[in-house]
Amino acid sequence: MQAVLTFPDLSPEVFSISVLGTELALRWYALAYIAGLLLGWRLVVLLVKTERLWHGARPPMTPAQVEELLTWIVLGVILGGRLGFVLFYKPGHYLDHPWEIPMLWKGGMAFHGGLLGVMMALVLFARRHGIALLSAADALAVAAPMGLFFGRVANFINAELWGRPSDLPWAVVFPGEVAQFCPGWAHVPCARHPSQLYEALLEGLVLGALVLWLAWRRGGLRRPGRLTGVFFTGYGLSRILVEFFRQPDYQFITPQNPLGLAVHWQGIGLTMGQLLSLPMVALGLVLLAGSAIKAGKRA
Repeated sequence: MQAVLTFPDLSPEVFSISVLGTELALRWYALAYIAGLLLGWRLVVLLVKTERLWHGARPPMTPAQVEELLTWIVLGVILGGRLGFVLFYKPGHYLDHPWEIPMLWKGGMAFHGGLLGVMMALVLFARRHGIALLSAADALAVAAPMGLFFGRVANFINAELWGRPSDLPWAVVFPGEVAQFCPGWAHVPCARHPSQLYEALLEGLVLGALVLWLAWRRGGLRRPGRLTGVFFTGYGLSRILVEFFRQPDYQFITPQNPLGLAVHWQGIGLTMGQLLSLPMVALGLVLLAGSAIKAGKRA
């Protein structure tokens, strides 16, 4: 008999209340966004207050500027994340149903879109206030894995973005007909990789511990671009790895393409997550190389 784990009895809602006949609910996914943004904000404030961490003991921002930046980041995450999902994953659907684009309550956010939104917000904010862009980006890179961790745990609680079928001992039987639809899979019930938790571990805990250690113990913030490069490279590689275990979006799956590859040739290719992560790895490596060259010149 297959040894699998049954999905715990978890509700996607933290709590709900009835107001004038309307049910208002706080969902774990929304709480994850709120917790990630607020805790990330406090961590960045702590970083800019600790002057010894920065080159010349000169942080790129003041705590008041970090607070103002938070508003820009929130807009970047929401607008970028939603538009990224629309353009990267379901352009045909939203082209036919454009009125559904603002319906955030129905779900549908893309990390890579949110990242692009945050990058654009940071560039505009830095130019407006005359802030060193790479140093400000490094501060955000230290805080970002925290939000990723909460977000992926919320994905697990919501029983969404689960993995491919698996017979490993820690495979999880997720609820719902869609999760149980595993054509050609011999085991019943159909268990899947808890890929959300794989991402929470790699993108959240491991990457977060690495950038924190580099910032606090290895002088990472004194080399502009270094921690941003580590974050981009680390996230990109983690996502590329996890995509081998994560179930792709169903619009990419066809009888000729059962693995759901976004680009492929004779069964070999990349999922959409892998395709979007490759530029992150490339940009991260460029930033790391640039940071090392600048550090060498200063030495």
